[in-house]
Amino acid sequence: MAARRPVDDTTPHGTGYGALLRTPRAWTFLFPALVARLPYAMLSLGIVLLVHDTTGSYGLAGAVAATAAVSQALIGPQTGRLADRHGQAAVLVPAVVVHACAVAALIVLAHAGAPDWTLFLAAAPAGAAVPQVGAMVRARWVHRLGERPALLNTAFAFESVTDEFTFVIGPMLATGIATLVNPSAGLTAEAALTLLGGLAFAARRDTAPAPTGPAAPGVRRASALASPGVRLLAGAFLGLGTVFGTLQVSITAFAEDAGSGGLSGLVYGLFATGSMVAGVLYGLVPWRSSARRRMVVCYALLVLGCSTLWAMPNLVALTVAGLFCGLAIAPTLITGYTLVETLVADGAKTEAFTWLTGSIGLGLALGSTVAGQLIDRSGPSLGFTVALAGSGLGLVALVTMRRLLLAPAPAHRTVARGGAVREEAVTAARRG
Repeated sequence: MAARRPVDDTTPHGTGYGALLRTPRAWTFLFPALVARLPYAMLSLGIVLLVHDTTGSYGLAGAVAATAAVSQALIGPQTGRLADRHGQAAVLVPAVVVHACAVAALIVLAHAGAPDWTLFLAAAPAGAAVPQVGAMVRARWVHRLGERPALLNTAFAFESVTDEFTFVIGPMLATGIATLVNPSAGLTAEAALTLLGGLAFAARRDTAPAPTGPAAPGVRRASALASPGVRLLAGAFLGLGTVFGTLQVSITAFAEDAGSGGLSGLVYGLFATGSMVAGVLYGLVPWRSSARRRMVVCYALLVLGCSTLWAMPNLVALTVAGLFCGLAIAPTLITGYTLVETLVADGAKTEAFTWLTGSIGLGLALGSTVAGQLIDRSGPSLGFTVALAGSGLGLVALVTMRRLLLAPAPAHRTVARGGAVREEAVTAARRG
């Protein structure tokens, strides 16, 4: 019978964040991972501040930042696949070095007054080489927690809250450094944190899942995206990304239109705070309903929250509506990552996680671009409709194709032993 993934017997029993954080050696990878993930939310804003400072063009700054975001979204899953195959450290070390060099090149080119096209050439590898630390941490939790789905759900909740924390602190850190020193310093700090945190995280090989190694000759190993359920979740997360992109642009425009541009960061921060609080509470609940059902419910609540944003008459009302909208974000993220872990084999989990993260990045770029165009033409309120449209399409896909989110049934093979023939179940992917 196929061997099950080993379970670390030293992992504390029970559920909840206390049991999770008592997992042996957890902090040895969690702290460097936090350092390496913090710059994830600093890169786009850092590029915008740098390019606008050196060229005076917001249009060029946004386009260069979008290039980095799209490059990251497209290449990230490929680096995740390589990490599954060759090990996290083997991919992470060269990635953070390339990222730091590309960011340095971008800073030099921007200050040297180089042609605009050279900025895009530097931004593309800077985005492509962003380390997929969030996906790698989730893969480590899967490896460490083995067959303990309740505690694994808590781990995914913890990681989603960490993601939200970085998206609150990262932009504040980038803006603060750029304001106190200069825009180049903000982007320099981003590259330094990525390099140092990434190398420290890569050094903790003892907590990483074992690489699957190259496929046998003549055998083609399928991508995680070959799973219809993974493709469905990637599409749903694309819609989720449009919410992030839309709100970043539309809240800023709404606040400026109301004469309170300086409050836009606070409004978006409360949106993210609502998500963090919901994520913490979600991770404390011992859910009995299936993750598939919870995914549809959480996503429906997200659409409901987005449906009110465009109609808010003032900044106070928008802040309250944004807070309630944010309550559905983390539960949706947690449930999505919980589901995708059940849809693919152990050797493809990092890649699967990066497809979801990359889809959010693509949706963010799409949402901010379309919302920006609508705002320029018709005002800030109409920009919020992009979030409703993107999330609405994601909900329609989830409801109509939710059967694809069922974990694959065990495959069977026939084994001959001592002249007798018997069937053995070979688990294709563990059910969460």
